[in-house]
Amino acid sequence: MASARMLGAEMVVKALVDQGVEVVFGYPGGAVLPIYDALFKQNRLRHILVRHEQGAVHAAEGYARSTGKVGVVLVTSGPGATNAVTGLTDALMDSVPIVCLTGQVPTHLIGNDAFQEADTTGITRPCTKHNYLVKDVNELAHAIHEAFYVARTGRPGPVVVDLPKDILMTSGSYREPETGARKSYRPQTKPSPERIAQAADLIVAAKKPLFYGGGGLINSGPRACALFAELVQLTGFPCTLTLMGLGALPASDLRFLGLVGMHGTYESNLAMHDCDLMIDVGARFDDRVTGKVAAFSPGSKKIHIDIDPSSINKNIRVDVPVIGDAAAALEALIAALKAKRFKPDRAALAEWWRQIEVWRAKKSLSYANSDRIIKPQYAIERLYALTRGAKDVFITTEVGQHQMWAAQLFKFEQPRHWMTSGGLGTMGYGLPAAVGVQVAHPDALVIDIAGEASILMNIQEMSTAAQYRLPVKIFIINNQYMGMVRQWQELMHGGRYSESYTAALPDFVMLAEAFGAKGLRATKPHELDDVIKAMLAHDGAVIADIMVDPMENCFPMIPSGAAHNEILLGPPDKTAPAPVSEEGMVLV
Repeated sequence: MASARMLGAEMVVKALVDQGVEVVFGYPGGAVLPIYDALFKQNRLRHILVRHEQGAVHAAEGYARSTGKVGVVLVTSGPGATNAVTGLTDALMDSVPIVCLTGQVPTHLIGNDAFQEADTTGITRPCTKHNYLVKDVNELAHAIHEAFYVARTGRPGPVVVDLPKDILMTSGSYREPETGARKSYRPQTKPSPERIAQAADLIVAAKKPLFYGGGGLINSGPRACALFAELVQLTGFPCTLTLMGLGALPASDLRFLGLVGMHGTYESNLAMHDCDLMIDVGARFDDRVTGKVAAFSPGSKKIHIDIDPSSINKNIRVDVPVIGDAAAALEALIAALKAKRFKPDRAALAEWWRQIEVWRAKKSLSYANSDRIIKPQYAIERLYALTRGAKDVFITTEVGQHQMWAAQLFKFEQPRHWMTSGGLGTMGYGLPAAVGVQVAHPDALVIDIAGEASILMNIQEMSTAAQYRLPVKIFIINNQYMGMVRQWQELMHGGRYSESYTAALPDFVMLAEAFGAKGLRATKPHELDDVIKAMLAHDGAVIADIMVDPMENCFPMIPSGAAHNEILLGPPDKTAPAPVSEEGMVLV
């Protein structure tokens, strides 16, 4: 429905307010100055000025993933839009709802190679869920409202709305938001009763079952996670989670086997290999979990619950596809099992758990600690131990070894408290994401577990933290290498460390002080606790530089292209796949 006439730039602001937006992460430029002028004239929207457009999208991702709301980004044309591409691709891979408003040259200059012109819709088509180029001011509000609907409905993702400058400066009629589903996009949220019945039958018959939960549980919301925990408790089945699914089931639940995949636990990966029924809820069978597809869980039947039909049978053929929202599907599945008066095969399940406990007894996350040098695992264990009694704790990470150690060793009891770059593996994600989380949760403890290489990718966002007095904590696991690159070079490339050592790192303590933050450093194990306590006690931003063993590798590890039962537990089996018994046990 049309309402009062206003300038296009004013429509943008009103549309954001009508969508319930409270915060916009952005960076101004010529093409979007009309919007910034409209922002100046109001006080409904808070704008966070980042220092790079990639940082804006990652900050919006942190905001969105920690709140369940749509993150909003505002950038200018040309380099403003192209700088946002990495963040948009990251959001697409990890199903994060983002609306990115990009400036564009005036419509009559499009295609003329005008100053700061780029084909934004063409460039972003492969890395967004949908995008728009608005050429009629009377369609502007509708495009923004629809962008929010598309971003948050079905499998969430990023949406770009490209806004030519003349459209922003032209008067038109504002259209109020529509209510209800759109005819053009109505993803299936209710599962097929027939598929639910088939899934229930497989669960009843299972002898060696395994739940496999992913980021779709987090995206569906807290209710989906609560229903997932209820289903795990009802069945007594073991459960594993992907990197994106951590927190969907409390880590303290004894049925939780830990992270699955390339750096997942021994028991989690062996259970995935040997199970006879896999119940996938909101995970997409990505290559970091499946390993060698031809050898993936060869003896199991597979149920796949996902809201995205394109994810079904994309990587792994499944026996029962269930298309729908995770919460709706889990509710229906629980009801179906209760209607059957479900009771697991207790003898078979007990035997399955006995096997899992044998694998668990390997203590695959153990490591050789030292009183001379800080082991990275020990640093994260102490960080976790000293934050357990703290206020609400949110963890972001960069990408690399530190990310995997954090996923293995930091225990998450609830969803939306773990923010990391999964599908794209974006170095530089953690700091701007922490900024976004801290904006959303000003009283929470927000810690970016970082690597010294990754943190330098977007270190300029420390300036954003300083401007808005955001007390983010940066906990650098500093091994002076691109650690995961160095590990692969050691294991797969004969120890030829080609360009993975950083020979000119900054003094992170002095760098922190340059940004108005507090700088701390630990070089010995006995210094670690005091540094962590000082970091937590400081009421502002902190960079804690933790100097760790530069040659420590992250295990367990499934080599690229290997099967789950070819998992490496660490030395002495670090240079080749471990010998495997007929029972699938790694011989160490």
